[in-house]
Amino acid sequence: MRPIETVFSNDSYTTPDNTPRAFIDRIFFNTRIGFHILFLKSILRCRNLAVKGLFDNRAWSECSYEILRNIERCGGRFHISGLDNIRKHKEPMVFVSNHMSTLETVVLPALISPYNEITFVVKKKLVEMPIFKHIMLARNPIALARQNPREDLIAVLNQGVQRLKGGVSLVIFPQSTRMTRFDPAKFNTLGIKLAQRAGVKILPIAIQTDFWENGKWFKDLGPVYRKRPIFIKFGPPMEIKGKGKEEHQEVLDFISFNTEQWRKETKSS
Repeated sequence: MRPIETVFSNDSYTTPDNTPRAFIDRIFFNTRIGFHILFLKSILRCRNLAVKGLFDNRAWSECSYEILRNIERCGGRFHISGLDNIRKHKEPMVFVSNHMSTLETVVLPALISPYNEITFVVKKKLVEMPIFKHIMLARNPIALARQNPREDLIAVLNQGVQRLKGGVSLVIFPQSTRMTRFDPAKFNTLGIKLAQRAGVKILPIAIQTDFWENGKWFKDLGPVYRKRPIFIKFGPPMEIKGKGKEEHQEVLDFISFNTEQWRKETKSS
C-alpha cells in the first residue's frame, strides 16, 4: 500500500479512471454483497488490532485508507478538495460536517489523521456494538446517549476541551441523524460552542456520500449506488469571534453551497 501522504499530496484528489475493480465485487455482479464483504473484512482486521492494543492513530489512518481504496475498487469515484486546509493547519481543531452515511465516518480518518490526530463525537450505541466497540474505544471518542440534549452538551464541552488541550482534534456531525439532503435548521451550534470554549479553530466539511445509503435493517450495510459520485470538501479553518454566530452561518453557507452545487452537477450529468 502506498503511503497515504503520497496519495493525497495535492489540494485535490479524484479517483483515477484506471482503478482496477475488485475481483470479489465482479463475482457478485456489482451488487452490495462484495462491497460489504470487503468492508467487514477491513473492520474485523482493525478490530483485531484494537483488541491487541495496536490500533494507534497510524493504524487508524491505514485502515481507513484501505476502506477508501475498496470503495474505489467497487466502483466508487471520489472527488476530494481542500486538502491543503488540513496539511497547513496541524494544530488541534474542531471539524464539523453534514452527515449522510457510514462512508464519511470510515473515510475521514484517512484524509485527516495523517496530519492531525482526531477522534469523533459518536452515539453511545456505536461503542456498544460488538463489531465496532474495540475500534471506537481505542480512539477514545466522546460517546453521547442522545437522550438528554443538556447532558450531551455538557459532555461534549467538558470532554471535548480535554481532548483538544491534549492535542487531539474532534470530528462532530451536528445533525440529530443522517440526512440525504442538508437542512441548515437541523445543524446545531455544538461545534461552534466547543471551539469557542477551547479557544481553537473550526473547520467545515461538506460531503455528499449517497453512493452508500443507509440500510433498512442494518444501517451501516445499506445499498450501494455506483453511478453516484462521492464529494468531500474541506473549508478553511476559522477563528471563533464573539458568540460565533457569524462563523456558524459561514459553516452553514459553505455546506449548503457545495451540496447544492454537487446536486446540480449530478442531475445534469
